[in-house]
Parts: sequence; structure tokens; C-alpha cells
Amino acid sequence: MTKKTSIIKIAAAGAAAGVVSGFVKLGWEALLPPRTPERDATNPPQATLEKMGMSKEQSHATYTYSNHEIPWMSLVVHFTFSSTFGAMYAVAGHYVPLFKLGRGVFWGLGVWAGAHLLGMPAMGVVPSVKEQPAEEHISEAAGHAVWNWVNDAVTDELLNRKK
Repeated sequence: MTKKTSIIKIAAAGAAAGVVSGFVKLGWEALLPPRTPERDATNPPQATLEKMGMSKEQSHATYTYSNHEIPWMSLVVHFTFSSTFGAMYAVAGHYVPLFKLGRGVFWGLGVWAGAHLLGMPAMGVVPSVKEQPAEEHISEAAGHAVWNWVNDAVTDELLNRKK
């Protein structure tokens, strides 16, 4: 990749990386669930959609796969978030290399802090920082660090691959 690489190509690579890292983050949360089942009855994506005016019926819409009810609206928000921030990271890191510090781990921690410690508590989507259990902080912080490390690796692979 050169400094002349198209911003559209960089953003597209970051967005594609965001899809891959979104799957990684889902797997992470399956192993280290950030919330109790009670708090996950309405997960943060669903709560955010409801704050934006969507009905509970719509925000909790599911499809069935292998006898599992999968909350597809949550997945839309999850992958939109991951792709958007993946694209932002790729572009920001291209122009300001400091953003790529730690192969993206620090960017991921910044996204976690901005979303889980500031934004969502302020919106009433999740409890205040002090009311969130340690397990939630550990899972989300480490999960976001790994999530963006994957964004960094996949974006670099896509942009630097020789044809």
C-alpha cells in the first residue's frame, strides 16, 4: 500500500475486515459472555434500536437456524458497527499512523471506552460504569482489543496482498 492508495479502497478493505472481526467478536462473546442472561434478554443493539423508536417486536426479530432463535436485528447493528469502525480505523490509520499503535489494540480499547463506558451508559442502554460487573468490563475491553487487532490484520492483508 502506498500513500496514494485510494481512500475508497482503504475504507472498503476496512469495512470487509469489520465483517471478519465482527464474527470474531461474536465468537469471543460466546466464550466470555459480557452480560448475564437476564441483562441479555434485551441486548445493547436491541436497546439502542428501541431508544431510536423501534418497537420491541421489531428489535427482537429473529430467524431460526438449527432450532436456535437468532436475533437478526442485533446482528445488523453488530455488523454495521463493526464494518463502520473497521473502515474508520483503516482510513484514520492510513493518514495518522499513531492510530495503528499496538496493531489496532489501542483503537479497539478506545472504541470500547467510547461506546461501553461513555456513550451507551449516557443513553441508558447499559448501566453506569460502576454498575456494570467486572466480567462485563473484562469481556468487552479484551474483546474490543482483539476485534480491532483482527481489523488491523485483515485490512493489512487485503491492502498489501500481491496479485
